[in-house]
Amino acid sequence: MIVLQVNQLTKSFIADEILTNVKLEVQHRDRVALVGRNGAGKSTLLKIIAGQLSYDSGDIIIPKDVRIGYLEQHAGLNSTRTIWEEMMTIFEPLRAKEQQLRSLEHQMASPEVYGNAERYAQIMAEYDQLQHDFKDSGGYQYEADTRSVLHGMQFFEEDYQKLITSLSGGQRTRLALAKLLLSKPDLLILDEPTNHLDIATLQWLESYLKGYEGAILIVSHDRYFLDQIVTIVYEVSRQRVTKYTGNYSAYLVDKAKNYERDMKMYERQQDEKARLEMFIQKNIARASTTKMAQSRRKMLANMDFMDSPDGDEKSASFGFTIDRQSGNDVLAIDDLSIGYGEKIVAQHISMRVFREDSIALVGPNGVGKSTLLKTIVNDLQQEAGTVRYGTNVKIGYYDQEQAKLSSTKSVLYELWDEWPLMNEGEIRSVLGQFLFSGEDVDKIVNDLSGGEKARLALAKLMLEKANFLILDEPTNHLDLDSKEVLENALLDYPGTLLFVSHDRYFINRIATKVIELSPDNAFEYLGDYDYYVEKKQELEELAAMKLANLPKTEVTAGKTPSTKIDKEAKKRERQIRRAIEELEATMHTENEQIANYEAQLCEPEVFADHQKVAEIQAALDAVKDSHESHEMEWLELNEQLEEVAQ
Repeated sequence: MIVLQVNQLTKSFIADEILTNVKLEVQHRDRVALVGRNGAGKSTLLKIIAGQLSYDSGDIIIPKDVRIGYLEQHAGLNSTRTIWEEMMTIFEPLRAKEQQLRSLEHQMASPEVYGNAERYAQIMAEYDQLQHDFKDSGGYQYEADTRSVLHGMQFFEEDYQKLITSLSGGQRTRLALAKLLLSKPDLLILDEPTNHLDIATLQWLESYLKGYEGAILIVSHDRYFLDQIVTIVYEVSRQRVTKYTGNYSAYLVDKAKNYERDMKMYERQQDEKARLEMFIQKNIARASTTKMAQSRRKMLANMDFMDSPDGDEKSASFGFTIDRQSGNDVLAIDDLSIGYGEKIVAQHISMRVFREDSIALVGPNGVGKSTLLKTIVNDLQQEAGTVRYGTNVKIGYYDQEQAKLSSTKSVLYELWDEWPLMNEGEIRSVLGQFLFSGEDVDKIVNDLSGGEKARLALAKLMLEKANFLILDEPTNHLDLDSKEVLENALLDYPGTLLFVSHDRYFINRIATKVIELSPDNAFEYLGDYDYYVEKKQELEELAAMKLANLPKTEVTAGKTPSTKIDKEAKKRERQIRRAIEELEATMHTENEQIANYEAQLCEPEVFADHQKVAEIQAALDAVKDSHESHEMEWLELNEQLEEVAQ
């Protein structure tokens, strides 16, 4: 059953066309993702489907009985009720039926009805039908469902009577999501639902959405989340929408294949266009060939040439360097307590950070991760314990709230005033690496979007050349392309990293250690996110068996806890993977050159010229030899990768 059809939809804002001839379809129980760069039009399309924005032309078809639920990106629940009262408003029809049932029960128990067989039978029949409807509508489980969803969103029994007006912005956003999930619409539309969710809540939401009875249409920059949930991906790019089947990883593979195919077709068309233009230029002035040239000109005018697959979309391009290396001991924390005045958030924190460590700090919302980072960089005063820095340590700090990026300066002068010895050209070049070009550099900092502020903060961080980067949610506000660029920059960074992130894909790529922060300690796991999850589960199982006084199972007994992961091996694995990617790109170029040379050899004008044939054949042989050598190198690197990964 189709729950949504979008046909040939077009939307413009003044002179700028945002979406052109968009086609999209969602069927019952489909899990659909909309992906694309910031500003591509994803949120605009969701708002149009939800009926919050008009559109210029096209059709949106939604069956009459289909209910749509929509959660905006920055939506928060505004209400003067308590949490429980607000959740119960969803079930007002059910509660009315419940009141009717109680009323009928009261009537049946009264002497007037009980003593009147006909009246009693009539009310009993009405009661049976109402009870059947009540049960089918979930009347006996709606309170249990509410408790389950609120618990998943980190609201517990003691929170139920809290006024919504007393909650933080992040809590209101989670509550808005909880209310939408409980309303169970036929089509659930979610715009960045993973914002403000910690890892535990993300895992619960993934599990809930996998079993959701309706269809889901979702925008998210969380790649791990998308891989777990979606089965269809629509990419919004250059005003158009393209459909891919599979999860996010499958979409990336198919997109790369399509790009390669389109690039070959585009290059063929450009070659044909150049050939025709050359013929016209050479022959239009000759009396004997002018008709042929005019015919080719007419043919050229009627040809429909495809746009370049690269388009005009640009990606950020940057890297982090250091002025000088720190000593081996970068940071030592002993029995630290953190908080705000008398309110202690976490205590008994002890940890060590060594040169070239890449440490992810994880834990539930409110446990003090950002507070700990602010304490380390001296933005907050420590309540107890010690924080010691190593030799030559220079800290670069990225604040998720961008609190220090608030000014009426232009983007250009925000950077130039801090690095006055650089000339304007150098400043503009740096900003260009972070996608600020032309008039963008004259934008006022206070007027920037979240994504633009994030890129400006990263530009400042790059210029600091610090050897110890402390990053608080660095992937927030970044689109998927920018996240990948940031990841690659951090993988190549020669210094030390300590970061907070809820992006599990990002943690998996970057972290060599995970430190889990709790109110009473900090526990270190030597590995990436997947290792941390596996090890934590293993430790919890062992603790449960110990508590139950049970013997170890064969599975746990056979495992020896790993106390150390070879960091150099992980680093070597990343280097090999990068080398393989570069080789594959080179081999792809060589394949195109081989195909081009072979095509030239088949052309009649070349075939008739023996000298030209010899030149092309020599070039072809050289490329084939190079390609064969690269293939051997590729095989060797893959063998090395298997050895390192084992």
